Amino acid sequence: LSVPTILTKMGLSEGFWHHEYWLPPGATWEDMKESADIHYPQPQDLLLCLPGALLLIIVRCIFERTVALPLGRRLGVSDKLRPIVQPNATLEGFYVLLGRTPKEGDLISLAKQSDLPIKKVETWFRHRRAQDRPRLMKKFCEASWRFTFYFTSFFSGLALLYDKPWFWDHTVCWLRFPQQPLPPALGWFYLLELSFYCSLVATLPFDVKRKDFKEQIIHHIATITLIFVSYCANLIRFGMIIMLVHDASDYILELAKMLHYMKWKQVCEAVFIVFAVVFIISRLVIFPLITYYYFVTKFQLFLISCLINTFLMVLQLLHVFWSYLIIQMIFSVILHGAKRKDARSDTEESDRSEAEDLAKNK
Repeated sequence: LSVPTILTKMGLSEGFWHHEYWLPPGATWEDMKESADIHYPQPQDLLLCLPGALLLIIVRCIFERTVALPLGRRLGVSDKLRPIVQPNATLEGFYVLLGRTPKEGDLISLAKQSDLPIKKVETWFRHRRAQDRPRLMKKFCEASWRFTFYFTSFFSGLALLYDKPWFWDHTVCWLRFPQQPLPPALGWFYLLELSFYCSLVATLPFDVKRKDFKEQIIHHIATITLIFVSYCANLIRFGMIIMLVHDASDYILELAKMLHYMKWKQVCEAVFIVFAVVFIISRLVIFPLITYYYFVTKFQLFLISCLINTFLMVLQLLHVFWSYLIIQMIFSVILHGAKRKDARSDTEESDRSEAEDLAKNK
């Protein structure tokens, strides 16, 4: 059966899957008919990403509880003591419904309603915000899970591609496109990556929120779209190279975070510099050369390829944004010795003010 026939039986519009949208000029879905020995990407296979994402979430929960948590404790990661917030229905109602940081007028009104001095109200809200901030151990567990996945993903992808001639010579990547059979291992790798990013989207409300939260959402949406579209259009080789380039630096960043939470300052800074070098080379040099030089200048454009190019440009803009933050952090913290503050930090109050409040309470 051809791809449109299968998808039409699934209740999807055959017009949506017209070959002129998904394939280069001159190619049709008939060119990608499967046989006993030759297999091509089938879009319905991507539906497996839903149970795959659920499975990864379950594996993550088990991993964080049985591996990351004991590991963090053994390596000296511990949560700081935080001031105890006294129950106050008036202040809690404002905090939940109207905002975490009341303005001056709100503070005066809340002080009258609760019969407390304004300073006490300000302190209550500061302690309440501190209470909601993610614990250090939670951040360590999240970084451990992402490090494990990215590390496994990168070196597994490298093992799958190192002997492929089209991996080293990108001009070969497009030979006989779209009639490029899909090796089962690459298909499963694609499905794993899609499942992982779907799981990240599903857990976003529960994970540590950082300053670039909106950029992370854009990144995940762009990545999921690119994986889905490239699979359907049989741009597997191109997609594999792009995913490997992205995974090259991700596990190094997560390792640097883990070292930061462990307070191994010098090792953390050394690993972070390695991450910065790998990130900038892979995202600002290799990635643009692959996407723009080979994909745009050496490849026939059609509707889906234009869509892919648009999302690749979105990713590139995010790479530039994150590179700016990385370089800024290197110059301000590592080279100039400024007070350490993660450019993507979720922290609102300083540790010093929190420690002072604790001392007062004691």
